Amino acid sequence: MSESKEPSRAQQLMGDFAPKLAELTDDVLYGDVWSRAELSPRDRSLVTVAALIANGNTEQLPSHLNRARENGVSETELAEVMTHLAFYAGWPRAISAILVAKEVFKK
Repeated sequence: MSESKEPSRAQQLMGDFAPKLAELTDDVLYGDVWSRAELSPRDRSLVTVAALIANGNTEQLPSHLNRARENGVSETELAEVMTHLAFYAGWPRAISAILVAKEVFKK
């Protein structure tokens, strides 16, 4: 498992129920995949947000919208991603994502 003293977000969310998945999330997904040089963190955020929207996974969208902003993606760019995806992933999924984004960006 990760050596961090503070429990990671994955550990907080699921470590008590699915410790191996939390460990893989910390060590493989965020420790390896997200740190690979072939895509910038900004590009990875855009891809991740688009995939979550396209698959209708709005539950994880708030944290990834915040991460996208931390990685340099503007709110205007994220709104444009959602507008673009309306034509490729479906209108309802884009609208759902916009409603989530509006709540996230209010804070």
